[in-house]
This record gives sequence, structure tokens and C-alpha cells, in this order.
Amino acid sequence: MSRKIRIILALVLLAAYVGYLQFKPKSTTDGDAAKVVDAPVKAKPVKPRMLGKIAFKACSLSSPMSRDSIEAQCAQFAVPEDRSQPNGRKIQLNLAWLPASSDADQASDPVFFLAGGPGQAAVESYPMLDPVFKEVRKHRDVILVDQRGTGKSNLLACKMDDAGESSTIDLTAAQAAATKCVTELSAKADLRHYTTTDAIADLDAVRQAIGAAQINLVGVSYGTRVAQQYAMHHPKTTRSIVLDSVVPNTLQLGNIFARNLDDALALQFALCSKAPACKGKLGDPRVELDQLLTKLRAAPVEVTYRDATTGEQAQATLNADTVAGLVRMYAYMPAAGALLPKLIHEANNGRYAGLVALAKMMSGDLKDAMAMGMQFSVICSEDDTGMVARSEDANTVLGNAMTESMAAMCKVWPKGEVPADFHQALATKVPALVLEGEFDPVTPPRYGEEVVKSLPNGRLFTLRGQGHNVIGAGCMPKLFTQFIEKADAKVLDGACLDKLNYVPPFTSFNGWEP
Repeated sequence: MSRKIRIILALVLLAAYVGYLQFKPKSTTDGDAAKVVDAPVKAKPVKPRMLGKIAFKACSLSSPMSRDSIEAQCAQFAVPEDRSQPNGRKIQLNLAWLPASSDADQASDPVFFLAGGPGQAAVESYPMLDPVFKEVRKHRDVILVDQRGTGKSNLLACKMDDAGESSTIDLTAAQAAATKCVTELSAKADLRHYTTTDAIADLDAVRQAIGAAQINLVGVSYGTRVAQQYAMHHPKTTRSIVLDSVVPNTLQLGNIFARNLDDALALQFALCSKAPACKGKLGDPRVELDQLLTKLRAAPVEVTYRDATTGEQAQATLNADTVAGLVRMYAYMPAAGALLPKLIHEANNGRYAGLVALAKMMSGDLKDAMAMGMQFSVICSEDDTGMVARSEDANTVLGNAMTESMAAMCKVWPKGEVPADFHQALATKVPALVLEGEFDPVTPPRYGEEVVKSLPNGRLFTLRGQGHNVIGAGCMPKLFTQFIEKADAKVLDGACLDKLNYVPPFTSFNGWEP
């Protein structure tokens, strides 16, 4: 299965959950003698901390990309895998609770963070975003639920090989990989019951168990679909929703990726084309990218590069798919994407090492970031009919390869039931804060514009020069905190977002022109 397919929906949110337990030795003195003997002492059982009906134990959350660990409370919560068979197989949902730091004026409506993907785990993804929640956490609990099939909630992960890394599409190999994955995972899961609809039933079961009359939902990327579906089916228990990089309910996640990436690249590359120093040194980035992709599709090249993890020289084959995958992931973060025109220009002049080194580093970091089994259970059940090749996408950076490969794999993937109203627009009076990045390559601002049309108490902020996942940009954490406090997006003063600016494209590896 192609590496491009394996990482295409990934956000760079890598983390690990670690248990926390501390023991302290105790000393004893032997009668008249002055000798001190250290004796092992059994740790006293730690009394669970109750939140509603769920017993939590102390733990810490950490991430390779966050500097400090976060003290939390962790628990397991059992739910039926198939709710029509309540006495059948159970899923142990992995939960983390971050209690409000202040006992004064503590609000009764917690905040639930919903991770992206589909396939990322909330407990693993949250630590990087904890600074955004700093003020919110003073008066509200934050609840993290690893969605079924992710993290420690019966993880549905398959080892995918790199057989599809060539620039040609091997649909037979893709389907065979999916069939193998289905066989492996079916030993521990009924793959039909890992959809968004199943997930929102889990969320409401957790809400009831912790005794919260209402909750606030904060979704990022795919998490915005979960938030909208919950708000649609549980409006009375939804106090507010935050939709960061929103995926409209009306949208099917089929062939949206190719066109959205090309549109975002046009905006990002325009920063170079409009700057005489950049254009003079690097040319037109899109023209250069097309030339590079054409060259590599005709003949991949062997490249010697320095491995970023070992510092040793290594060799790899560079092909068009690798370049397309790197370009897409860098486009998620315009600050990193500012380096793309320089990297592409270097490669077009035969200097491929920098491009390969970054591609290898990126693929290594993202290798285990997604629960691919859960992702296919969601997409194949909810978006299968939207996976069709389009002639207008043929000449885009991504083309139709991803769409056709996913369609082939979904033919053999077990599919769950989807409610008749699943793809209806969310129309609710629930207060909503909707966020988009101007340069987002997967959920562009027009998606946010579509969503707020049916949200009378919703408001859209489009953040200048930003990409995907923008809740932490500029003064957005302050506005987010105010929204959670007041549950009113209309009163927010977004003037502070005007300070956000564009990252100039690099004209050398030392930075941009002064």
C-alpha cells in the first residue's frame, strides 16, 4: 500500500501515553545499633478519584513534541461494541480527565477534545494543544476519550508495506493489503461498528457516566465531523462547539484532496511569484514543481542523502509520489511550506538530497500516527460513494491515485450502517466557533462559510496565512477561552487576529530576503 495513502490524512500530532506511579523507600533503625537498614515497603493502594460513576487513577500525559508531561487522571470505561447486542463483546474506552485547576467558580460543563484523522487518539494528540487550553482549564474539566479503534480503545492498526511507492497505481495490491488488514483485525473487532455514529454514542455514554448535563465539544479536522454529528443528535446536551478546520456534514471524503491541495499551493506559491527576489532566484514554484514531477514520473532517481535520525549517509529512490506526499504535508503548515520553493528548485537542478532527507524524516514521524483500520471503517462506511476519479483532477499534484486506491480498498472493507440524515447540514442554535486557515490544503475557508450558513449562533474566523489546525495561532487561544466562558461567538473581538502575517518564502536555506 502506498506511503502517500498511509500518511495523507495525518496531522503531525505524535504522542505517547505513560503511566505514572511513584514509590518512596522507608528507613528503619535496628534497636541500640546505629545501623540503618533500608527495607522495601509496599506502596499503599491509591484510592481512585471518582468523576460521576467512573473511577480514575493518577497518570501523566506526554508527547515527544511537548516539553513537559501533564498530570491527569486516567480510566477505562466499557461500552458494547455492537449496541444492538448489549451483552456481547465490550470495548474498553481509554479516558483521561484533566481536572479544573481552580476550585473557585468551577463550571459544571466540561470540555471534550476530539482528535482528527480519522485515526488519531485524543489522549495521544492532546499534549501539544494543552497550552491552548491553559485558561479554559482553570474553571473547566477537560475530558479526553480515545475514539473506539484508536489509541488504547481497541486500537485498529495494520502494518502497511511500501509496495505501492512507485508512481503507478496497483489497485490489486491495494485491495490485497486491505483484505489482509481486515483478516488481521477481525480477530478482535467487528469492523462495522467503528464509525462516527458509534463514536458519538460512546461520547454520550461517557457524558452520562461522569454526570455532566451539558458538554462543550472542541473538534479538529475529522474531529469536527464528530462534533457536528453529536450536536445534531444530542442538541440539548451540547452547550457549545468549536470546529477547527471544519469538514462539513454535507461533504463526502472522497476526491476532495487533489483540488484543495492545488488551490492551497496556488495561494502559497503566489507569495514567491509576487516577490521579485524569490521569483528571480527560484522561478515560478508551480512550474518548477510540475517539471520535477514529470521528470520523476518518467524516471525515479537514486539519491544519496544524510539520514536525520542517524547522521549517516544513506540511499533512497526518489519518485513523484514521495514528492507529492511531502508537498502536501508541508502545505498543512505554511511556516514549513515556505521552504518548498527552494527545495523544489534545488531538486530541479539535480540536488535531491534535502528533499529526500525531509521526506524520509516525515514518513518516519508519521508511520504510527494513524489507526488505519479505524480510518477505513469510518471512510468506507460514510464516504464510499464519493470516491470517484475525476478528469479535472488528472493534472493535479495528487491526481486520482489516492481516490482510486481507497475506492479499491473499500470494496473489501466491512461497512457499518449510516443514519439517513448523516450528510445533512448541521442546523442548530447551539453556539459555534468555526475556524479556518486561509492556506488550508484540506479544509479550505469555503467549508467554514458553508457550515456557518445553517448555524444562527455560529461565527467564522479565517486566519490569514495559516494552514490546517489553527486554534493555537496568534491570539486565537484567548478568543477560544472567551468563547467557552460566554458561549457566544458574536461578541468576540477578532481584531487581534489582524496581527497574523504571512511567512515569506525562503530564497536560501538561511531564510528569506530582508
